[in-house]
Amino acid sequence: MAIVRSLCGECAVGCGIRAVTEEDRILHLEGDAAHPANGGLLCAKAKRLRDACALDGRLLHPIMEGRRQSWERTIAQLARRLAAVVARHGPGSVALHVGGGLSTEDYYVANKLMKGFLGSAHIHAPWRGAIDRAQRAAFGEDVMPTSFEDIGRAGLILLAGDAVATDHPVLFDRVQAMRADSGAQLVMIAPEGAAAGLEVDLHLPVAQEAIAPLLNGLLLHVHDAGLGRVPALTPANFWEALRPGHDIWSVARTCGLSPQGVRDFYDLWASQDRALTLFSGEDGAVAAATINLHVATGRIARPGAGPFALGRAANGMGAREVGCLADTLAAHRDFTPDSIADARRFWGARTMAETPGLEGAALLQAIRDGAVRVLISIGDDMGAMDWLAQARSAVALSIRASAHADAAAQGWTAVLPAPVGIEQDGTMTALDRLVSRQRRLFDLPGAARSGWWMLTRIAQAMGWGDAFHYERPADIYREHVRLTAYGNSGERVLNLKRHAPISNPAYAELTPWRWGEVPFDDGRFPTPDGRARLLPLQVAPAAAID
Repeated sequence: MAIVRSLCGECAVGCGIRAVTEEDRILHLEGDAAHPANGGLLCAKAKRLRDACALDGRLLHPIMEGRRQSWERTIAQLARRLAAVVARHGPGSVALHVGGGLSTEDYYVANKLMKGFLGSAHIHAPWRGAIDRAQRAAFGEDVMPTSFEDIGRAGLILLAGDAVATDHPVLFDRVQAMRADSGAQLVMIAPEGAAAGLEVDLHLPVAQEAIAPLLNGLLLHVHDAGLGRVPALTPANFWEALRPGHDIWSVARTCGLSPQGVRDFYDLWASQDRALTLFSGEDGAVAAATINLHVATGRIARPGAGPFALGRAANGMGAREVGCLADTLAAHRDFTPDSIADARRFWGARTMAETPGLEGAALLQAIRDGAVRVLISIGDDMGAMDWLAQARSAVALSIRASAHADAAAQGWTAVLPAPVGIEQDGTMTALDRLVSRQRRLFDLPGAARSGWWMLTRIAQAMGWGDAFHYERPADIYREHVRLTAYGNSGERVLNLKRHAPISNPAYAELTPWRWGEVPFDDGRFPTPDGRARLLPLQVAPAAAID
């Protein structure tokens, strides 16, 4: 019997768990009362951890072209074939799909191998949503400016949509508990029936597509009332473009509300300096409207106030920290000449990607056109199965890391046995920049290996062992930490330098900690002039990613 403190890893909240494990993969779970994300609460999603204990249907050995074989032989063959494709068709001939819920260490190695050595930035991350682009455009960096603690400090909590209650029940329970102590008012903007059985002070029954117009109308209302406080950089003619369709009467018609109901809500929000808005980061229009509202009124970077974006995937924040997306580099850098040069130098890169890559439908078309010849997929991702099937059938070399045996019958060139969540070992970052350890609850079964291990061994077989020398997750974490501090004299909020010298035992015992302290609390943002930017009014949802 062993007691292990780890993470649930089933959503972006990052709840801590206290696990008691016994022989034969018997697992007893409870919430970790000491963890800042959940304070001991768990939701029904934790049942998936128990379900994962069974080994029925698990992939336990590498399969190459339908035949089981050793890791050594599989790695050698994949390295040889990868090298041949890149030599013949160029760096852009390789694409990567990454599922949600992997460790930050997995994402780091995958991104480094792709962008620094295979020379490609084609990374399909279907769980991505819209929030990272919105925060980069508004703040100058992809930084969530609020934290779980702000819920207990807020005077008014606005739920823009029903995502908190439906997708993140532990977070909603914490909202209810904290407001009982603080006396905060709870307002919900969500479709009819969404508030049934919930304790809210005010429910505005509004369809999802009308939430952004309602918030844009609120922005116009507080602007006209003279409540703007932050000297943000505003797009030309922003306020003039905002007026049509966003007066109280027009908003009321759009939302199916009474003008008086809209005005009462606007006056309530405007009266509260400590206003916190929780919203889905999947909807680009709602994200832009929410960020604009908080930036323009100064309800940001203060206790209990700010936009709180909800992500869909566990550890989406960690993937973004290490740049495992098509249009960013590691450590919150963009594809600028200086950032490219720094990454090349730090990694000792052989072939550095110098332009953003493709994702989603555009990447799938490039695969169909023959421009992309190799597809590597790590992380099980049920929402991307159709995309993966189409992409796999159109490439010459397809490599899939999966925990499930049925992947071997889907036509992949190579299928590599990967861990499930209770077997992962690394770090994950929650919605609000809280870094926690996900510790392995059970040994890896059969020949299953972590994603970082597979990619490291492939890189070594391709001749890059000097840059891929990792033997344990702590080695990768230290490098990730050092890269966030490299060439960073305060330009970027993401700076994990306090952990640069962390030892292996200290990494093993790592307790939850949040990077960034209180972002933007001095009123300055990581932009060239130190000001935030209001986002263009017509911000459509993020492009659909199949």
